[in-house]
Amino acid sequence: MATILAYTSPALGHLLPMSALLSELSSRGHRVNVRTLSSGVDIGRELGFAADAIDPRIEAIELGDSEAAPNPRVALKRGVASFGRRAVHEVADIADAIAHDRPDALLVDVNCWGALSVAEAGDIPWACFVPYTPPLRSPGVPPFGPGLRPWPGALGRLRDAAVRVAVLRQLERVMLPPINGIRADLDLRPVASMDELLRRGALVLVASGKPFQYPRTDWGDAVQLIGPCVVDPGPLVAPDWLTSIDDPIVLVTTSSEKQADTNLIRTALAALRDEPVHVVATSPAGRPDDVASSGNATVVQFMPHGLVLDQAVCAVTHGGMGATQKALARGIPVCVVPYGRDQLEVARRVEVARCGTRLPAKKLSPSRLRMKVREAMTMTRGAVRVAAGFKATGGTARGADLFEQRLLGINVG
Repeated sequence: MATILAYTSPALGHLLPMSALLSELSSRGHRVNVRTLSSGVDIGRELGFAADAIDPRIEAIELGDSEAAPNPRVALKRGVASFGRRAVHEVADIADAIAHDRPDALLVDVNCWGALSVAEAGDIPWACFVPYTPPLRSPGVPPFGPGLRPWPGALGRLRDAAVRVAVLRQLERVMLPPINGIRADLDLRPVASMDELLRRGALVLVASGKPFQYPRTDWGDAVQLIGPCVVDPGPLVAPDWLTSIDDPIVLVTTSSEKQADTNLIRTALAALRDEPVHVVATSPAGRPDDVASSGNATVVQFMPHGLVLDQAVCAVTHGGMGATQKALARGIPVCVVPYGRDQLEVARRVEVARCGTRLPAKKLSPSRLRMKVREAMTMTRGAVRVAAGFKATGGTARGADLFEQRLLGINVG
């Protein structure tokens, strides 16, 4: 069997879905080595991988949108600028990992631009793992970033072209110089767009599925949807306080990476205080000191979402793909309050797929959130339809098949 080296950005929301695929590969007898954020090393080892931390200089570079909430476009620019600064350190880091582990194949996080470039420059088969909607072009799909609704026809094409110039090109002016600087050092030709960079590999595995992704989406055969890739580290048995809750549960959760989204929990507690539900709120990036449990609300820093979703009727999320798709995979509708990053794209897809509701963070208030949660709770049918679509992708089993076939040359029949 093969040795697979997986390399992630310092983000729990990337390690966990990638670990679902890696667990499937491990179950087939492959040796899995992971380089990831320091707090994820124990998670990797608990899952049976050989795990070590990435260069601490990479982890020290935060996304830069955790203070005041900037407008989403500014937040996205700050995030991509941080990826460029991390990329410089990734080059030597993944090279050291390759020299140490001598892998037969690589699986590289989409946000690790330096590591992706090293993989391309080498002679080891590699794939890119994408835990969110990738910024790839597809006919009829709006440019990545602002979360636009698909608009068919000539007017839609004109709008998309204008947005691509106004928004995506601005982002690429931030992204491409560090990427192409690294590529020059590795004797690789420059790329003119993120689309071109992400299509350099033989296989791109996207942790999602249709109809959550727009039905018209066609990224080509190299890009494959493999479902949400759900893994839930932590205790397997629900604690007594959770099993003793009789009311329907609404899960509320914020980002696992620092972001100015803690007002989501405060607002949700106020919005649902008098509703016939019990709120379970998690704040994995750090629990705010001024947010406490109350009569119909329990606030914790971390709790395996699967245990909560077993009793949930709705999930309120910041628009992270992990938490949002985890709920939808169970047929549970969502209310998404996007703050930035890729979250505007997630929120719009929820709205278009009619598996939940969308409330922009700048419009967040207790009354509006209460109304949107009530509306979302009527959209179970759409959530069930999305769950069926996720299942139809074949999930991590199909992802592992593709990895074995296209990178390792294993015929899985």
